[in-house]
Amino acid sequence: MTATTTGTAAVRTYRDYDKPLWQRVLLTREMAIIALLAIVAVVASIAVRGFGQPITLTYLLLDVMPILLIALPMTLIIITGEIDLSVASIVGLASVLTGVLTRAGVPFEVAAIAAIVVGAVGGALNGFLVTVVGLPSLAVTIGTLALYRGLAIGLLGTTAVTDFPEFWTDLAQARVGNTNIPVVLFLFLVLLVVFTVLLHFTPFGRGIYAIGLASEAARFSGVRVERTKLILFVLSGTVSALAGIYYTLRYGNARGDNATGLELQVIAAVLLGGVSIFGGRGAIHGVIAGVLLIGVLASALRLANVTSDVINIITGVLLVLSVVASSFLAWLRKRRRAPGGTPRVEASTAG
Repeated sequence: MTATTTGTAAVRTYRDYDKPLWQRVLLTREMAIIALLAIVAVVASIAVRGFGQPITLTYLLLDVMPILLIALPMTLIIITGEIDLSVASIVGLASVLTGVLTRAGVPFEVAAIAAIVVGAVGGALNGFLVTVVGLPSLAVTIGTLALYRGLAIGLLGTTAVTDFPEFWTDLAQARVGNTNIPVVLFLFLVLLVVFTVLLHFTPFGRGIYAIGLASEAARFSGVRVERTKLILFVLSGTVSALAGIYYTLRYGNARGDNATGLELQVIAAVLLGGVSIFGGRGAIHGVIAGVLLIGVLASALRLANVTSDVINIITGVLLVLSVVASSFLAWLRKRRRAPGGTPRVEASTAG
């Protein structure tokens, strides 16, 4: 439901709930992405040699895990109508900080906790500049993208740290027993449950949607807009730092340029999964499908000897199509609900 208040009159536009439940559940953009994911996976298994092997799924999950992790808080941020472009730089900064502290003799566990704290502080700085200072999140996070990446490169320069405890590097790539299920998947599933409950089953989550639909209306209805956004940016920085630690262990090195460009893949997956870039709409299951769809495409193309430049082009095209499709579908819904181009509204007097 969307609400806009002007003077004493409030205008509300309601969703069309006259369709059967199965149509409202299945005929959605999120389910379309899930169906497309299934189709692409089947076609890739048939057409691309080696894609259908179980080990391919293992490496696919290991490769997309940083994107899966970061996409969770990014979904909530974009639903509010904001964006965080600094996530990949926080990944790199957390990676470098973990490496520098470990090389200095600090226990790895302490170094990892310090990196997560720094990620939370970085997210808090983003949130402070957006909510307290009042700057646009796009401008803020473009600036902190450069700031955090500069700090990461400044700490290590062109060198790399590769000496990490074998227990942790093995754990980052370990599988459950004799299966092809990565152990790190359980970390993601825990965070998935947390963010799903937070977004879809709590007043805090309803406030996130309200902010994205109409920030001022949400504020008047009692939603603490600034505090909500600040919390989301802190969560984004924290989870990005966690992804940075995993990234370090997965590839066995800490470098200042780790995860460069990862923010493009995260945002493309979130928008492809049905989250509106304008805010107010989106669901976690669609985002997960979007991440996996991009991962499956990239994995299949690599196995087919397609270069990374072409894969990046395809990711960029998907990002553009996601934004265009969202606007086009919104336009179609308005036309379908209001023959003649006039939206159906219901006016009420605000108390």
